[in-house]
Amino acid sequence: MSGRIILRTGEALVAGGPPGTAAEPEIIIGELDGPVGTALATLTGSQTKGHSKVFAILNTDIQVRPVTLMVSKVTVNNSRYTNILMGTVQAAIANGVLDAVRAGDIPKGKANDLGIICSVWLNPSVATDDNLDHQILFDIHRKATALAIHKAMNNEPGIDWLLENQDKITHKYFQMGLDGKI
Repeated sequence: MSGRIILRTGEALVAGGPPGTAAEPEIIIGELDGPVGTALATLTGSQTKGHSKVFAILNTDIQVRPVTLMVSKVTVNNSRYTNILMGTVQAAIANGVLDAVRAGDIPKGKANDLGIICSVWLNPSVATDDNLDHQILFDIHRKATALAIHKAMNNEPGIDWLLENQDKITHKYFQMGLDGKI
């Protein structure tokens, strides 16, 4: 991939595990000296109670490249949820980013020039699940992060596919509303 990567977006939904383990990251990727870098710095400096923004790390003191900022979609209001989000899921996202570099979706030569903002969905039910399988949760969030990055870097789904399939796809929660299930 040559040239600048100004701003790419992607999202993915990976489910199939026990209740509460689904992941639905939304990703923004771009050059650090462009709008993504500005947004990343602004978000890092504007912390808000219940919506802390933290770097994706493999472990304490080991930040991944490209720099990745996690932003929770859920208001964080208890320590157990925080520990799962800032532990299992944080490590999963970090590993998913490195998987995307290894797969070639993110050019290795641009790893220090790009930034990623990852909006994270973690079901609040994990905080009350005494049987939560952290390995499954980790694997699902790792896979979802790598998939969202792949989709962002490959502009997927493409406009032709979207136009062709627009009338064949019904949003899951819209359909559930139609069926009287929500």
